[in-house]
Amino acid sequence: MKISLVRLSTKDLATLAQRILSNIQSGKYPVISNHPLTATLQTSYSAYDLVYTKQIYSGKGKEVATADHERDVAYTNLKAFLNGYRQLPSAPNAQLAADLYQVFRTFGLDLDRLSYSSQTAQMKKLIEELEKPENVQKITALSLTSGFAEMKSKHEAFETLFATQAEANADLRNMTSASAIRKDLEKNLKAYLNLLTVMKEVPGWQLLYTDTNELVKAAKNSDI
Repeated sequence: MKISLVRLSTKDLATLAQRILSNIQSGKYPVISNHPLTATLQTSYSAYDLVYTKQIYSGKGKEVATADHERDVAYTNLKAFLNGYRQLPSAPNAQLAADLYQVFRTFGLDLDRLSYSSQTAQMKKLIEELEKPENVQKITALSLTSGFAEMKSKHEAFETLFATQAEANADLRNMTSASAIRKDLEKNLKAYLNLLTVMKEVPGWQLLYTDTNELVKAAKNSDI
């Protein structure tokens, strides 16, 4: 019963181990049911199964990018309105728009082009400044309450999602990777297959050897 376990894909290795364990647990082969190697194989397979399909990252990258884009749009729209309105001296409250635009200018007019972390730091300061009573009055007078609320909510939504992504990424990086535990599973599978090969002529072991050999053949042909 020969097979190069290292040549199997991560999925095929997991499938082979799972089918071998199911075979062991079927109750058809009393000679192996309480063998200590069975428990060892089960333990290594369980560890491998836990992580072999896991991604390195949380998979939330697209969601974070979308949330950041929505935050950028809300920020850009409010900034553009103030910039345009302040340039109409005859318009009511044009000076208020100029004052608020200056607040934007103080914290940068290109926040949407910064990295996530840099933008977040500046957006937080911008929002805090705009929430001061004197600026809230100006925002209200310009009927921009909803526009400001949207920018703030989009920023908060991004922050929540980004924090979730960061936590998930940290958890995944701290997990033992499939490649790191694969060797243990290969070692225990090899030991099990070698045991069956040595014992195949002993009464009670032949059927187990024959059935397991069929699983190994299927694995070599990647048909499992």
